[in-house]
Amino acid sequence: MTQPPPRRTGHRWYGLLVACAMVLGPAGCAGPSARQNAAAAAATAFAAAVASGDHVRACRLLAPQTREELVQDEQRDCPAALASQELPGASGVEDVQSYGRQAMVRMPGDTLFLSLFTVGWRVVAAGCTPRPERPYDCLIKGA
Repeated sequence: MTQPPPRRTGHRWYGLLVACAMVLGPAGCAGPSARQNAAAAAATAFAAAVASGDHVRACRLLAPQTREELVQDEQRDCPAALASQELPGASGVEDVQSYGRQAMVRMPGDTLFLSLFTVGWRVVAAGCTPRPERPYDCLIKGA
């Protein structure tokens, strides 16, 4: 009587784990540094767009709720509404703090708050200045 060949179930699981790590690794294992770098890049892109007068591009970098609130408050399309806000000039990043899907990016002259969406980091609030013992005061912000 012959015996059935040995079962290699462990080998199959190992292959599945390797495949999952290859697919999910870049998306699911991004550490705090990667999140902070991506948030800083989005904040820098927003500040550069505002500084250069490219308000169409800057509007694309706003979170949907923030863009909607800005348009509603100003009764203009987003680029015109954003241009009227007199946001402070900002370049360079001094500090980035991220907490899950939220980030705060401090730049000389401005502090930006961002949220992570499926399309990447978007600016939730800009033109923000700290107030002792109170929340930041922001020129533009979503609800």
